[in-house]
Amino acid sequence: MPAEIYLTVAVAGLLSGLVYGVMALGLSVIFGVVRVVNFAHGEMMTIAMYLAIVLFTAFGLDPLAMMLPIAGVLFAFGYALQAGIINPFINRPEHSQFILLVAIALIIVNVLLITFGPDARSVQPSYAFDSFMVGPLIVDATKVYAGLAAVLVTGALFAFFRFTLLGKAIRACADNYTGALVVGLDVKRLYALTFGLGAACVGAAGSALVLLVDVTPALGPAYTLLAFIIVITGGLGSMPGALLGGVLIGLTEALAGLLFTPSAKSMFSFGLLVVVLLFRPRGILGRGAS
Repeated sequence: MPAEIYLTVAVAGLLSGLVYGVMALGLSVIFGVVRVVNFAHGEMMTIAMYLAIVLFTAFGLDPLAMMLPIAGVLFAFGYALQAGIINPFINRPEHSQFILLVAIALIIVNVLLITFGPDARSVQPSYAFDSFMVGPLIVDATKVYAGLAAVLVTGALFAFFRFTLLGKAIRACADNYTGALVVGLDVKRLYALTFGLGAACVGAAGSALVLLVDVTPALGPAYTLLAFIIVITGGLGSMPGALLGGVLIGLTEALAGLLFTPSAKSMFSFGLLVVVLLFRPRGILGRGAS
């Protein structure tokens, strides 16, 4: 098989992996700050995907152009969910949090199933069948645009946490909960904002991913599991680790689909996770507990 084919598939996997990374960033941000594992993560992303489909079908609006508004809707949803439902469970046993978020995930899946039915849906923008020639490589335009959008979202999120006062306050809550309370930070509000930011990440990721895959209500649990694979591979709670894990999983899936069969992608993703945990139990960029 010519080397150009392997390289083309690897580039496609890299671009898909950037979108996966944005999705996993949301899970990593929520866990890194709030210390709650969002078992409804993929289900929240399917909400964004269906919003993108509705806007495209009804008004012809491109999902990438609607990325910011959809992320805003998911931010509001995540903020309200944390402030109204999840926050009372913050100091409860972990199994209570688990049951709560699994229940929320099941509710989301069934509401989407009632609303949209079980059939797969997709969008076909004007550039759906376009491609770019980069030397000997042929790259789908949809993956290029989705990957570039993912890079912009990632850059904006990293800049927010590094340079804004609110981002620094959220990081302070993650680093030292007691210290944040002592200096007068409104930790409950910051937790709600963080959960909203994590939900906004899956909103942005869903807007991009809807260009690459068909959507069904049952897609949510599969992407929740994929997000866990990514963040554990990269390092749970590490934002750079989530992005790196997304890229590695995207490459692994693409090459496994080429060399073996598309149905083997999940097997190789789990295989990568096992190999990483054998040598780096806390993930590639994971840190020890302080």
